[in-house]
Amino acid sequence: MSAGDRLYRDLREVLVPGAGVEETGAALSRVIAPVVAHDALRLMVMNPSLGVGASALGFWHGYGPDLGRELMRVGSRGAAFSQLARLARQTVPVVADRGLRAGWYDRLLARYGFGEELCLVLREGRGVWGLLGLKRAAGGRPFGAEDTHRITGIGPPLIAALRGYVTRRPVASTGERHELPPGMLVVSAEGQVAARTPQALKWQTVMAQQQAAPDWLIEYCFAALSFEAREHARNPRRRYPRVCTPLVGHGQWTAFEAQPLGDNGDIAIMIQRATGTLLLPTFCDWHRITARERQIMTYLQDGAAPKQIARLLGLSVHTVNDHLGAVFRKTGTCGRDELMAAITA
Repeated sequence: MSAGDRLYRDLREVLVPGAGVEETGAALSRVIAPVVAHDALRLMVMNPSLGVGASALGFWHGYGPDLGRELMRVGSRGAAFSQLARLARQTVPVVADRGLRAGWYDRLLARYGFGEELCLVLREGRGVWGLLGLKRAAGGRPFGAEDTHRITGIGPPLIAALRGYVTRRPVASTGERHELPPGMLVVSAEGQVAARTPQALKWQTVMAQQQAAPDWLIEYCFAALSFEAREHARNPRRRYPRVCTPLVGHGQWTAFEAQPLGDNGDIAIMIQRATGTLLLPTFCDWHRITARERQIMTYLQDGAAPKQIARLLGLSVHTVNDHLGAVFRKTGTCGRDELMAAITA
């Protein structure tokens, strides 16, 4: 067994549905520490098809609640996004932050006893899956060339392990369902949740229970998405402020979509179950569905039969059915009805 295979196996073992984000972050840290020694870890997981931006999942270790709340307060500034976007465009998407800059992030980390951070963008053919950041305490051994080399080897097995974590249960699971009506909350210009509907509070409760996520982390995600909404309002070419988050272990997804409320900086975030066209791009990312397979699934959503799809795409019915068979295998569904029910119900 290769080192990459062993690392993938160990990562899969600690990515357990139902475990809390901090518990899982600590377990991930233990697995990664023999590869690159560190004192704290953050893992931000994204939807590749939606672009670089707010994360859909997060695992943290070594960040106390006070530092977490500080990060939540500055999350509405989106200062980390520009660095992440630049890093994602590099040939080798890894950087060691020497702590020499005078930015707010460096000052904040120094205040809580951290020195350097080694960052790796998790990237493959589909796009960016997230960011892995490893921190060392102030005064500790600097990250070196060997650490930079070693962290790049973590990327492929970590992406594969995360995909297995999210898709571990078949998409058609009918075990537990959280059929909540849409909810809405309002985030102020300072990044604070200023108001929420009772339905939004129920959604937040479900998120906290399912992932044992601390309040500061949930609100940090809201603040980051709010920043993106303001940026998109100023420049529509920027990433659209939407995130799809899996309800891990239940084969369901939640969509968060943000829009400005007037000109005072307040942002409304709608929370609802992700289905249909809202879900399809993210669904295809995580289940490794190809562009052609996604095209066929889109026609299925519109009610087209395989013969119609074949005619529209200039393919044989046999080829369309082959593609559908591949989708059924990847998603663990037994046929068109079950697949469409999982996506659109």
